[in-house]
Amino acid sequence: MQASVCAVKGTATSSISVGCRHRNRRSLLAASGLAGGFNKRSSLSLSALSLNNNGCMNCGISFCGQRAADSFSMGTELVRTAFSRSLPIKALSSDDDIEESAPIHPQRKSTGTVLPFVGVASLGAILFGYHLAVVNGALEYLAKDLAIAENTVLQGWIVSTLLASATIGSFTGGALADKFGRIRTFQLDAIPLIIGAFLCTTAQTVQTMIIGRLLAGIGIGISSAIVPLYISEISPTEIRGALGSVNQLSICIGILLALVAGLPLAGNPLWWRTMFGISAVPAILLALGMAFSPESPRWLFQQGKISEAEQSIRILYGKERVPEVMQDLAVGGQGSAEPEAGWFDLFSSRYWKVVSVGVALFFFQQLAGINAVVYYSTAVFRSVGIASDVAASALVGAANVFGTTVASSLMDRQGRKSLLIISFLGMAASMLLLSLSFTWKVLAPYSGTLAVLGTVCYVLSFSLGAGPVPALLLPEIFASRIRAKAVSLSLGMHWISNFFIGLYFLSVVNKFGISTVYLGFAAVCVLAALYIAGNVVETKGRSLEEIERALNPAI
Repeated sequence: MQASVCAVKGTATSSISVGCRHRNRRSLLAASGLAGGFNKRSSLSLSALSLNNNGCMNCGISFCGQRAADSFSMGTELVRTAFSRSLPIKALSSDDDIEESAPIHPQRKSTGTVLPFVGVASLGAILFGYHLAVVNGALEYLAKDLAIAENTVLQGWIVSTLLASATIGSFTGGALADKFGRIRTFQLDAIPLIIGAFLCTTAQTVQTMIIGRLLAGIGIGISSAIVPLYISEISPTEIRGALGSVNQLSICIGILLALVAGLPLAGNPLWWRTMFGISAVPAILLALGMAFSPESPRWLFQQGKISEAEQSIRILYGKERVPEVMQDLAVGGQGSAEPEAGWFDLFSSRYWKVVSVGVALFFFQQLAGINAVVYYSTAVFRSVGIASDVAASALVGAANVFGTTVASSLMDRQGRKSLLIISFLGMAASMLLLSLSFTWKVLAPYSGTLAVLGTVCYVLSFSLGAGPVPALLLPEIFASRIRAKAVSLSLGMHWISNFFIGLYFLSVVNKFGISTVYLGFAAVCVLAALYIAGNVVETKGRSLEEIERALNPAI
């Protein structure tokens, strides 16, 4: 059975509220005005409502307390009527998918400027990729310089400290973004990134190096949570998929930059210090760039800063789109009188089903073996005569960048869900090919070539969907009051899975063999595709508010 999502439910915490601190008795007028905003025959729209000096709407679109009791029922009915006549929202099927229907507003081309601000935010994603990869080339040289060349345990701590502290950072990022806003959180995030880079560059002891990596890890953990969140919230609906994939593309670029930065190491063993020092430059640019970037309109609206939200919309989309975006924010419940969700709210019956989808996507992403493939790619390539680690890594990195670029062009046409399914099925086929190339005797003469082909196809498949889509999809499907914390929780699963895979992968390979492990990864990819087919919604072409109403009809 299909549940129609065509009305705002008549509750005291209705999404009609805009979160203003100053409430007004004219609730009925507010409801009538909101309904009129959705009726094409009415000239009254949300943007016409006057604002007081505190940035709150004088007509107070809010149903609260005994004062509004007499007008509550009639106001709710007006809004319900407006929705049923002019708001063709998608309905929810039994598996909570969203059926095709027209969006609330005809999509118009934005005249604002959003790309520079997406570019500034993507500096955080570039640092994410750079810090992950920079130690791979530098580890051998820094180990000699710090006199730990024979101590693999300490070398392991230098590598894994970043992953462990990134988990802490990812959980912290959501709370900071809710409390201080997206822009201020970016600027706060630059502090551990800059200090961490400085400590790694100047380290004379392994303890200093580990502390530097710990701070850098906290920084990239916060970035991993707030970069996709901010980009999703400021991007116009019609290109949100393409802009959202910039996050993953920037991570790939950061990895490639780290590989390129390591090229002088062979001739200059002390170059590893410069490699870590370079990472301070994007962190400084991130802090400076955010000083000139607009805050997320959705966060501003949620804080009751209506005039500031309108100004942000004007910068990002153009002044002609202010009325429709403000209407979306009002009806979507962005200014709801409900307080910000706490961590325990994520596990409530109201939200857990959709939160579990975010956690599962990152769990499948990591358990599908992407990091394991990267770890083992050098040995695979050497088996066919490619002895250069840099060449092997560059081939994998180039395939990742190419696939992500293709995905960005398909995101708003093909859709998120279909790309995820295609991606995981392609990864499963590639893993099966890799496994068979190591075990089937009939394929022995071609094992090297098939291994390289399987690795490249796997990375390409990953970059088409499993890589970029989860970070884009999560901010889209989470309700506004849980969005930041739910993204942080999901990213926490990413870092925890990443940490344990990096810690135990080689031990599992030694016990079961690489062929068996790759076969296990193939099975995980198939399970992921089945899970996505049954649980993930399609979000292309819909505003965040429309998606929220469809997934949370009772809000």
